[in-house]
Amino acid sequence: MPELEHAIWNARPHELVDTVTDRVKADLDVADVEILLVDYHMTFLVPVRPGREPVRLDNTTAGHAFAAQEVVAEALTAGPGDAHLLHLPLAVHGDRLGVLIVRLPGRPTETQRTAGARIATVVARALKIADQHTDLFRRVRRRSRLTLAAEMQWELLPGRACSTDEFHLAGQLEPAYSVWGDNFDWSVSADRLTLTVTNGMGAGTEAAALTHLAISALRNARRSGADIVDQAALADQTVYAQHRGTRHLATLLLDFELATGRVRTIDAGSPYMYRMRGNVTEMVQFDAQLPLGMFGDVRYTVEEFTVEPGDRLVVVSDGVHTAESPMGELYGAVALMQTLRATRLQNPSEAVRTFIRHYLDHHEGSDPLDDAVVVCLDWTGKTAAARTLSEEA
Repeated sequence: MPELEHAIWNARPHELVDTVTDRVKADLDVADVEILLVDYHMTFLVPVRPGREPVRLDNTTAGHAFAAQEVVAEALTAGPGDAHLLHLPLAVHGDRLGVLIVRLPGRPTETQRTAGARIATVVARALKIADQHTDLFRRVRRRSRLTLAAEMQWELLPGRACSTDEFHLAGQLEPAYSVWGDNFDWSVSADRLTLTVTNGMGAGTEAAALTHLAISALRNARRSGADIVDQAALADQTVYAQHRGTRHLATLLLDFELATGRVRTIDAGSPYMYRMRGNVTEMVQFDAQLPLGMFGDVRYTVEEFTVEPGDRLVVVSDGVHTAESPMGELYGAVALMQTLRATRLQNPSEAVRTFIRHYLDHHEGSDPLDDAVVVCLDWTGKTAAARTLSEEA
């Protein structure tokens, strides 16, 4: 195993898949190895090796392993001695990348399951690093061409999900291959989570460029140690300096204190946020402030609320809330609340995927008139023991 892991870590980015395939087959004596990556729309798992057919996420064994983040064995033929496939989820800190499939000559043993899960962890992290140095995996993940605006938006994302001891969050952009100005961003430190959800004005590359400028300003302030008030102020000034108030964007800024669940927030003409606590689902409303870039000298003020273990927060852009069916029914009127309740027991990544599917079903085959972003955050919070140790330290 150490030699196998060393070979994976030292593989050149564009040769990583071949290295994984050759070394796992040789070192673990398995018949075949396949790496599948989830596409941008989160509908298919796409083989990295050419010439192989994509696998649907829904109602497939590989899709189940991906959705549940569990190791799943699949018998190819009947009988205890016949070949099996071992489906191993690939994920890094909750960000799901795809599935590693290993073909075994017989029924998998517990040792093989454990070894496979360990190798999958190494492969996932190696893929995450290699993805920064080659276009190979981005090409594999797109089942159709991305628009330039969508390319810009996906490159802005820190990922599609993130998990720690205190929270699990996930988000998705729609339409995945031609999204305009909607986006989300986060940063995690030892004691804080900063999350922003942004809805840029306009369409196409102009909206994408506007969002790119604003998120870059927010990140610049955040990485300089500024709080969310100064982050919003710098983004407001930056966007105004560029567009003189003719273009602006709505943003919700959330700053979570991991130890206590206290949340500081700024509603800058923001997207909509819903909270699910126990059996109660409700919209969380804040004092509306001006969107970023409207005047360039807005003094933003902070509001506070507290999340409790078990809470779920869901943030949607106006492209979701105001979407109309062919009959003129607003998605935010009834269907949105129904979807929130229907996805309550799913993990955030699956909840977001189901949410997008319901949102598209609402259009009954017609194309959405606006792009959309959905972000779901489950708050688990620090345990009492962890809080005690932190306070004593």
